[in-house]
Amino acid sequence: MRDLSHNLGVVQALAPQVLSATDTSAAIDLIGFDSAAVVISTGAIVSSGNFTAKLQESDTTTSGDFSDVAAADLIGTLPTALAASSVYKQGYVGNRRYIRLVTTKNSGTSIAVGAVVVKGHAASRPVA
Repeated sequence: MRDLSHNLGVVQALAPQVLSATDTSAAIDLIGFDSAAVVISTGAIVSSGNFTAKLQESDTTTSGDFSDVAAADLIGTLPTALAASSVYKQGYVGNRRYIRLVTTKNSGTSIAVGAVVVKGHAASRPVA
């Protein structure tokens, strides 16, 4: 059996919570890793809450420097609306140093949601 845990970095992008407004994660540094994926887990939706999620990228941590990741730099797609009690993943193959997750409230009241970014193909192993 091979050890996966020492080959991955895991960073919380969105602490599990009930969102009632748009949320933008902190910048997640990909230095030292050659791949990344976001994993989103949802729970209950209240009053037809309609939320979408997307990845943004930048070479700096300055909020205004982030832009949406081009489709060519993503593996898989996120749904047009997050569903209750579901898990989603999307890979990032771009070459920017930082990524972040934006969860946008489109309508309704709230959604329970959390997300992590899994960083892979570490340049230095084992990963702490």
